Parts: sequence; C-alpha cells; structure tokens
Amino acid sequence: MTRCVFRFVCRRIHVGGRTGARSPVRPFDEGSKEQAMSDLFFSTDIFNDIDRLQRQFANLFANMPTSLRASRVGTFPAVNIGSTDESIEIVAFAPGLDPAQIDVSIDNGLLILSGERKRVQPERADDTRTYLQERFSGTFRRIIELPHQADPDKVQARYVNGCLSVTIGKLEASKPRAITVQ
Repeated sequence: MTRCVFRFVCRRIHVGGRTGARSPVRPFDEGSKEQAMSDLFFSTDIFNDIDRLQRQFANLFANMPTSLRASRVGTFPAVNIGSTDESIEIVAFAPGLDPAQIDVSIDNGLLILSGERKRVQPERADDTRTYLQERFSGTFRRIIELPHQADPDKVQARYVNGCLSVTIGKLEASKPRAITVQ
C-alpha cells in the first residue's frame, strides 16, 4: 500500500521526468494494478481528503489556548492584562456581580480572582421554556500568573460598572552600581 501511495505522489510531482514541471499529470493506465489499489484505499482525490483532515484538526483545536499563559476561550471572567512603567494592570470583565462576593488574593506569584454570580431568573409565564442560556452563573475561579517584578504588597482592586480593575505595583528595580575589585 505504501508503494502505491509513493508512486501516486511521485507521478503528481515528476511530470515528464522533470521535477516541478507545470504540464498536466499523466493518468494511470486504466487496467493497471496500481490504479485499482489506489481506488481501493483512497478516494479519487487524496488532496481533498488531506485538506478536509487539516480543517478537522483546526476545528478540534480552535478553542484551545494560543500559548501556555493564555486560557481557554470562554473562560469567565474574561481579562485584559497590561502594564505601565509603575504597575501591572488587570481588568476582569464580570458584569452582574456583587462586589462583596468577589475575592481577590495573591499567593506565590499568582493572582486569584474568585466569586459567585447568581442566576438571574427573569419574570415569565409558566409555560416558557429556555432553549439556550449563554450567560454564566455559578462560582468561578480565575488564576493569573504574575511576572516576577510584581510587588504583592502594592495591590489595589476596584469594581466599577461590571469591571474589576486590579492594579499591582512593580518592585523597585535594583540600581546599577560600581563594584571595586580588591
């Protein structure tokens, strides 16, 4: 079977004895054994199958994090992380929370945001059924790794208009100094 695939691919690449030529591909002989084996194990166009397989893999990993520090798509609360010269700024988008139900803590270089979002039941008739609910409700916990220059003693948190803003000061950089050699 491997030999059939190899010959099929080689015939696609080597046309007229030259590699990369732009002339049309020579078809297999109608009665050839290789053609029968190729049709048995593969569909008529293997490149369409490879393209379909590649798209399936892309869809499979579409919601995975893009890096080790990133989180899964759809994680609550969504965050933006940035920095200034003096601080690290983290904004968590969490509308509908009671500020008293939000816990913010720092432990071993990790910022931990946790809390609970109550389920909102709109007034409706008894015969109304819900088919889809996209609004998150329940407990949440979000852990964010902080850079080494974060100062755990300089932390401020504010919850305004559905946004939890956490400002973490940076450690004082050690100033360069001259060292005398003895």
